[in-house]
Amino acid sequence: MASPSQKLAESLEILHGLQNAQGAAIRSRDMTRTHRERLLANGFLQEVIKGWYIPSRPDESKGESTAWYAAFWRFAAVYLEKRFGRNWSLSPEQSLSLHAGNWTVPRQLAVRAPKGRNNVTNLPHGTSLFEVQSALPPASARTEKEGLRLLPLEAALIEASPRYFLDHATDVRSAMAMIREPSVLLAKLLEGGHSTIAGRLAGAFRNSGRGQIADEITQTMSAAGYKFREIDPFTDRPAVALSPREASPYVNRIKLLWEKMREPVIEVFPKAPGLPRNAAAYLKRVDEAYVADAYHSLSIEGYRVTPELIRRVRGGTWNPEANQQDREQWNAMAARGYWQAYQVVQKSIGRVLKAETPGAVAEDDHRAWYREMFAPSVTAGLLKPSDLAGYRNEQVYIRRSMHVPLNREAVRDAMPAFFDLLREEDHPGVRVVLGHFIFVYIHPYMDGNGRIGRFLMNLMMAAGGYPWTVVPVGERQSYMAALEKASVGENIRPFAEFLAGLVRKRLAGEPLPPVPKS
Repeated sequence: MASPSQKLAESLEILHGLQNAQGAAIRSRDMTRTHRERLLANGFLQEVIKGWYIPSRPDESKGESTAWYAAFWRFAAVYLEKRFGRNWSLSPEQSLSLHAGNWTVPRQLAVRAPKGRNNVTNLPHGTSLFEVQSALPPASARTEKEGLRLLPLEAALIEASPRYFLDHATDVRSAMAMIREPSVLLAKLLEGGHSTIAGRLAGAFRNSGRGQIADEITQTMSAAGYKFREIDPFTDRPAVALSPREASPYVNRIKLLWEKMREPVIEVFPKAPGLPRNAAAYLKRVDEAYVADAYHSLSIEGYRVTPELIRRVRGGTWNPEANQQDREQWNAMAARGYWQAYQVVQKSIGRVLKAETPGAVAEDDHRAWYREMFAPSVTAGLLKPSDLAGYRNEQVYIRRSMHVPLNREAVRDAMPAFFDLLREEDHPGVRVVLGHFIFVYIHPYMDGNGRIGRFLMNLMMAAGGYPWTVVPVGERQSYMAALEKASVGENIRPFAEFLAGLVRKRLAGEPLPPVPKS
């Protein structure tokens, strides 16, 4: 007779086969009731709606959203294909956002289908699916991305509501920057007789510095006998110029976010003291901050490290080969890696204290921080040597976040653009806040992004003469909530105010957050 573990292994094999065959959406009919109930009881399966499930991890706490947010788009693709076959499409607005590289999980996903029922299906964690009964253009006039059926870029721009231009300006501008010349757009405008929409799009392109395309639209529509008025659908004009030669929408998106978020940061961040006159004294204070910084930064990431372990790692008495406690403690690798990375970060700070360009120093050194952070885990056999090679080669998800970081191909486009922005930025507070935020928004590594983001933040602190600042683990919830508002809602002010509050305390002479004695 099979043991409980053997039975569970059998069920997991069934689940593994289904995941390989159809991705994240599992129907109740795809496996027997016995396998389904066993997987549910052991936390390997989660119900989405009646008759539909997604794979999950048993170590997630009850009610946690990570599995759902990670599975959302793959689930939607499979579920909608099962419901409607090939005859469906996401809304023009959602199509436009995905073309623009915005994969944030929406509160409500709008779908068009001839067999749609004009109703809302509630999904986990406050999300929903709104299906609209609607005719669709022929299949040849639709496109596909990651298994999702979308309207093509030009059609989505034409059909998107005027309100979307106001509420999602970053998405719209990023999508418009992908239009290199207007022939396809003009053909669709003329075929549909869309004179009012032509006026809106002409105004949008002119607002974005693409006057030549705006003139093409107005002159061609006028030549075809249409009368219309050019209207700017945006409420502001971007200071950043987006090149139509830039193939990646992610690069333009990051440029737009940086420009949009600069002023709110400048408004709330304290004035920079300027480079310290005594670099040696500044570096001594950074060195003295190590224990507090390591304890709080690692604790924010969920590692269970003790101050005593941190001190033994720092003092060189940590010895996993001779000490059973160290050998059994996975977290010791994280502590050792943090210590090694901290030493390299101090060298980077020494460079900016000599007035080297902080963005250039960060670009030069951040890979070394990463390698040192994870080298002990490679030595211990917990990671492969290839894991130190560089930016990630897989998709990554952020625990409990609706923000979906950039795909692996986009990371390689976005990181050079990010460092260009950081290098060219002249405001110290903007470098501190957006240096941290945009780095974790891109999420270039499989692990360690938060720790490296805070190292990057403190390198920028040094460049402005601000003191080394620690995010207390006791304020983790506020910290993560502020990052979520910036990532999902493009509202950087809460995050800027959060960091500004910590910096003001340090400038006023308050000590670093305390560390427990044991």
